[in-house]
Amino acid sequence: MTFDLVHIWAEMSLLAKAIAGVLFMMAIACIGVVVERLWALARHQKASRIFVKEIKPLLESWDIEAVRETAKTHKASFLARLFGSISRRYLYGHAVGADGGLTPVEMARNECKRAEEAVGASLRRGMSVLASVGSVAPFVGLLGTVVGIIAAFQGIAAHGSGGLAAVSAGIAEALIETAAGLMVAIPAVLAYNYLTGRVSQVERKLARSAGELLDDMEYHDGRVSGEHQKLAA
Repeated sequence: MTFDLVHIWAEMSLLAKAIAGVLFMMAIACIGVVVERLWALARHQKASRIFVKEIKPLLESWDIEAVRETAKTHKASFLARLFGSISRRYLYGHAVGADGGLTPVEMARNECKRAEEAVGASLRRGMSVLASVGSVAPFVGLLGTVVGIIAAFQGIAAHGSGGLAAVSAGIAEALIETAAGLMVAIPAVLAYNYLTGRVSQVERKLARSAGELLDDMEYHDGRVSGEHQKLAA
């Protein structure tokens, strides 16, 4: 008996084919998530480098309004999204004055926490698919194997023959379902761990950059406040 893929597919029961189809869709979903996330991270790195170059002179001249407007043109950069949210809240704080006793910097700091959560969710978009496939795919493959073995023994009962030779081919074909499940699950887990590391690295860099921006805001407001006090004196 030749165990090529065409023959194995032809010999499978309808339920076994459905399980194999589920594993195939899981594999396609994982590939889609990995490609999309890698593309998004690559775009983020490229856009962030351009964004940093553009806002560097703006921060030196402390033109936060221009920083906010520049951030709008770099939507692929998670850094630009974060800086845009912080700058917008900071400017809003200066426009309306103290809100419930909060200074503009405190309002910007609170907005930074919310923006970091939103950016983190965007960075991890679709990664739950990888985690789910990595944990579920082996069991789906095992289910296909169990179904195949049941079909093999039903064939024995129908034809009234027994022995290892009668069931070995059916069991071998059924075990392919488990192998397929592992072939889907193992890359999914590896991809999830890799992307998790990449995302954590990006989040650390974003947090550090946001902290530096908030420190600059606090320093600038403190210096302006000190100058006002000197003038008043």
